[in-house]
Amino acid sequence: MAEVTRPEMRPETRISELYARGAARGVPVVSFEFFPPRSADADAQLDDALRKLKPLAPAFVSVTYGAGGTTRAKTVELVARIRRDWQLLPMAHLTCVGATRDEIGGVLSRLHAAGIENVLALRGDPPKGAATFAATPGGCRYASELAALVRADGRFAVGGACYPEGHPETREVAAGIAHLKAKVDAGAQFLLTQLFFDPAIYFAFVGRVRAAGITVPIVPGVMPVTNVDQLERFTTMCGASIPPDLRERLDRVKDDPQVVMNVGIDHATAQCEQLLRGGAPGIHFYTLNKSPSARAVFENLRHRGLVPRGR
Repeated sequence: MAEVTRPEMRPETRISELYARGAARGVPVVSFEFFPPRSADADAQLDDALRKLKPLAPAFVSVTYGAGGTTRAKTVELVARIRRDWQLLPMAHLTCVGATRDEIGGVLSRLHAAGIENVLALRGDPPKGAATFAATPGGCRYASELAALVRADGRFAVGGACYPEGHPETREVAAGIAHLKAKVDAGAQFLLTQLFFDPAIYFAFVGRVRAAGITVPIVPGVMPVTNVDQLERFTTMCGASIPPDLRERLDRVKDDPQVVMNVGIDHATAQCEQLLRGGAPGIHFYTLNKSPSARAVFENLRHRGLVPRGR
């Protein structure tokens, strides 16, 4: 069997270093999130989004990992393709669900062989049909355990998730902060937030986190609204609140998709401006594998001098 060699393209960058350099220079780190497509049409849509977002020169892009680990192989394939074909810096999401520690080690080895050096360590959602999360025998129970496992591997920068409005399974703030500190102590070097729509929620959360002694970058995750029904589903699942003024604006125009998108772009632009002017280290855009809204928000921020110019 021929020896598998690691792709030699350009030196990889660890995302933890990007945030350190951005903070030192006063330059926000902008990134985009995608998910593995499930059909040929969806794959074409993703390629179109990548083609249109690449000129914005994002610092990195991330690729999600389906509930129950259902897209594990596709996630590895997609981050490798993004690095190889699009010359973008990718980060792979990785969860505890449905895998032993040995199997997780196998995924890490495949990522390393593809030249990937950045992983987002998550506990993960329960598999479809399961009401609650259950650890796989021989696997990890918590995101903190997974973060420790990835950091001990030594080949990756490790990120984690955080929830400004509380984890969907528990709204107890003190417990959530304690779990977050355990995750950071275990190895998470930066944190990406769950989506939210009110900058005040982010700043209050950051204040509580800093008071607990957590010093890593806390990066706001922003999803420009494009569809009202979709917004309701997502916020119900993750527990994010919709500000009354945004809900009122959307209710007035919910039957006009283009106007809904315009409202979403307007709100996300204002949200991101407040976040960046208030000291957020960057913005992580949840794109839903589409480019128009994220691109429009980015351009609005660029015109206001808040994000680096694209190519």
